[in-house]
Amino acid sequence: MDRDTAEPEVSSIPGERAREWVEYHHESAAPSTYVYEFVWDYTEPAEGPFCTDVDGNVLMDFTSHVAASPLGYNNPKLMERMEGFDLVDPMKIAGQDFYVASGELGDHPFPTPADLMDRLTDRSDHYGMDTVFLSNSGAEAVENAIKISYDHTGADYGITFRGAFHGRTLGALSLNRSKSVYRREFPEISKVHDVPFCDDRTCDADSCSCGFFTGEGSQLRKLLDPERGAVHPDDVAYLIIEPVQGEGGYRFPSDAFAAEIADLCEEHDLTLVADEIQSGVGRTGEFWASDHYPFDPDVIASAKGLRVGATIASEEVFPEQTSRLSSTWGAGDIVSALQGALTLDVIDDYDLMDNAVVRGRQFTEAMRDADLDPVVDVRGKGLLLAVEFDSKERRDDVQAAALQHGLLTLGCGHKTLRVLPPLDVTDREIGLGVDLLTDAIGDAA
Repeated sequence: MDRDTAEPEVSSIPGERAREWVEYHHESAAPSTYVYEFVWDYTEPAEGPFCTDVDGNVLMDFTSHVAASPLGYNNPKLMERMEGFDLVDPMKIAGQDFYVASGELGDHPFPTPADLMDRLTDRSDHYGMDTVFLSNSGAEAVENAIKISYDHTGADYGITFRGAFHGRTLGALSLNRSKSVYRREFPEISKVHDVPFCDDRTCDADSCSCGFFTGEGSQLRKLLDPERGAVHPDDVAYLIIEPVQGEGGYRFPSDAFAAEIADLCEEHDLTLVADEIQSGVGRTGEFWASDHYPFDPDVIASAKGLRVGATIASEEVFPEQTSRLSSTWGAGDIVSALQGALTLDVIDDYDLMDNAVVRGRQFTEAMRDADLDPVVDVRGKGLLLAVEFDSKERRDDVQAAALQHGLLTLGCGHKTLRVLPPLDVTDREIGLGVDLLTDAIGDAA
């Protein structure tokens, strides 16, 4: 496949082979979330945003596996650096209790989990963070983030935001406020309060449709008022926030809201947990999405584009007793840690955060210039992009039509389409993706 000339080519999707594979998959698979009957053939050509399915259809993937594949498919810069690594067994080692290395320290070709942690603390040093705990997934990173916050503060209240999504394990479920189906009928952590998330499209301190700001200040400020509030600030173990809400609809915080979060965290010495699982690792044009805003997290939960889960904080926030953390087996995943460390190197070496800014601007400007009636908003930071429609039904129809044109996208929120090209996406590929999406919108009109 020549990435410079590749284009989507769809005859029938899902094709006969894809349907057979999907049926076979579901014979044993538990019910879960399935968006498409698209079956990637990993033995066939794929590069950048382009991939091939089992029926020979070529598709353009603008989901990046929900930001978990930040360099797209078979990025040559990453593949070249991994080329000399011969697979070994076991690939997963005993969690935090086993060390791996190759060669002399400082002169070894294949980064280890220790190297990945070193790279992460380097990129989080401006928040005073110097310690990392690796795990398998974003939900585990969140679980450990709130556990160390409970331990560090000795407090027992948590505060989350309406529209939030933090994972599907039991502890993380208690923090979700995006869709009730995620946590309905499951037991929850007690003493978790929620307040509105103030969206930059509709809210500021003077005119706030979400209800976060009132004539008497913000709901969060009132909740934490030491004299009259429902929760004393000393009893708050953590305030957890997605710097950009993902599953909740790609909602970006208003300036006044972000400033209020920063002010209250400083005023009451609150432990702020930033869920950067979808928004981090260069996706927004900064390494952490929090870097765009005035609040400074005390704990960062990362995963997806990092290839592993990671909870990052200062040494003083982490408990002295390691048994108080979730010592998960998969944290010793040699290949995932290698991929994660090399992914960070590729992002730096090829200025992909700058590319994310330029290509994200290209996408938003092109979609706004198209001025299509069903589109009510186009927004984004870097390559964390969203197109909002006039109804959920329209969004779903556009998503289905885009697939038939060979473009993979994802829904989020109620009526929003999220667009997540690889961080090295090119001018040509953004133009092609915009053309495919506008054609799909025309088909769905």
